[in-house]
Amino acid sequence: MRISFYQTHSGNSPIEKFIESLPRSDQARFAEVYDGIIKHGLDCPRVIFKPIKGKLWEVKFKAEGGGYRILYVIIDQDNMVWLHAFKKKTQRTPQSDLRIAEKRMKELL
Repeated sequence: MRISFYQTHSGNSPIEKFIESLPRSDQARFAEVYDGIIKHGLDCPRVIFKPIKGKLWEVKFKAEGGGYRILYVIIDQDNMVWLHAFKKKTQRTPQSDLRIAEKRMKELL
């Protein structure tokens, strides 16, 4: 599996900025998830993959600082694009985070 991060038209990566803003231990957990998905694909251990809406899915995992979610889309069989990442604070995925991911997904597809 190949993973790429969503980039704005100006070349910025909001996903990378979000990860870089986290404590080192949580950054390390994101790196583990990234490496695990590349190596094991959707069979990555200690990670949950869950459908959200249509082609939009989420990766759920825990880190030292709490639970995190990555909203993503699979472009073709082996290409995953991380659209949006956030720290989970409630049971439900916030509508604002869903809207961001859906907007970015529409740009890509």
